Amino acid sequence: MITHIVMWKFKAGEEENMHKFLDGLKALDGVIPQIRGMQVRVSCNEANAYDAVLISKFDSLEDLDLYKNDPRHVAVSQLCKSIRETRAAIDFEE
Repeated sequence: MITHIVMWKFKAGEEENMHKFLDGLKALDGVIPQIRGMQVRVSCNEANAYDAVLISKFDSLEDLDLYKNDPRHVAVSQLCKSIRETRAAIDFEE
């Protein structure tokens, strides 16, 4: 099992677009068949370095790559690129 974690810090004034982006990510669960589990959360502490996190599960790195390149994921990701300040990601095997 592969766990894929992504964290974002969004630009000031982009809260509405942040929620649109995060809702778009949530909508992919159950639609893209490679996703085995997905959590999308917003930080409850404004002092944190990041505003939101995605924790998702895949059977293999190949399935993760299929997800990353799926046109539905690519479309959702386009919004994020214009509203984020920073992004951090890690993938690990369980």
